[in-house]
Amino acid sequence: MYFKLNSIIKKLKPSVPKRYLMLIAGCVWSFAGGMLLGKGINMLLAYPNEIWWKLLTAIPLGVVFYIFMFSKIFKKHSERIFAIKHDKPCAFSFFNWNSYILMVLMMSLGIFLRTSGLISIRYLSILYVTMGIPLATSAIMFFVYGIKYFDLTKTGKSNI
Repeated sequence: MYFKLNSIIKKLKPSVPKRYLMLIAGCVWSFAGGMLLGKGINMLLAYPNEIWWKLLTAIPLGVVFYIFMFSKIFKKHSERIFAIKHDKPCAFSFFNWNSYILMVLMMSLGIFLRTSGLISIRYLSILYVTMGIPLATSAIMFFVYGIKYFDLTKTGKSNI
């Protein structure tokens, strides 16, 4: 019974080459970053006379978040993908379980803050743009790693 079930699961598992995990991660992160940037910019446009100071706040903060937090998260995920022993892992293994839970919590917090009115969109726009920048930058890095995957595996390096 166990062997039949295990065989069925293996057949149904959406397996992809490891290189595609990088590209899938890039798509997911670009969707999240694009969503935050799009919503943040729309919120910024609601107060056009404040756009410049908000952008001058959000852009450097987004860069700082990327350098000190998201670059490390990207590195952790890319190294984990390179270390996967299977040639064709599950298409959803670009994240580990903790990252999926964190993603759901962050999305829920963003939706809650936007819909509750707890923070005015006047200021929430800064947060959305600030968080969209490191997500979009990480997405670009996943795409770069996906494109350069074979070069990186030949040299034995998982970083550029």
